[in-house]
Amino acid sequence: MTFIIILIIVAVLAFFVVGAYNTLVKSRMQTQEAWSQIDVQLKRRNDLIPNLLETVKGYGKYEQATLEKVTQLRNQVASAASPAEAMQASDALSRQISGIFAVAESYPDLKANTNYLKLQEELTNTENKIAYSRQLYNSVTSNYNVKLETFPSNIVAGIFGFKAADFLKTPEEEKAVPKVDFGSTGLGD
Repeated sequence: MTFIIILIIVAVLAFFVVGAYNTLVKSRMQTQEAWSQIDVQLKRRNDLIPNLLETVKGYGKYEQATLEKVTQLRNQVASAASPAEAMQASDALSRQISGIFAVAESYPDLKANTNYLKLQEELTNTENKIAYSRQLYNSVTSNYNVKLETFPSNIVAGIFGFKAADFLKTPEEEKAVPKVDFGSTGLGD
């Protein structure tokens, strides 16, 4: 009788360990899949950028340094060794692309160019998809990391060497509160 009780306890423990292990593997894979979705959008944006640059270059007066910086950042995103490096380069690239769109306001012919407008729309949509994918990645990462830290799955995670995933963080310069100054507008005078 004691043997049967021990066998039942061992079987229950084995089922628990297998179930917890499979749950952790599934969560880790979801985190990797979420990063893959970000990677797909980064590649999509990187594929659109050369067309944008060629369209803008046609207007000659545009700052060559800005175009070179965009190309350099695009290459950094493509060759990043980790998600953190990719997102850091991606954030800088997003700021540069926004700069191109802002300066393009000074060039009415460029603003009216059909290719430019289409590329601007495509890049804006892609930036939105990257933002959504980042949120999804952080959400899935949170679920995975919670499983790594909560009992009893943390025991199985420790035994099998599961490691926590890193969250994607907002760059410090994007956390700054924008300064609003109505003093020079004449409003409220």
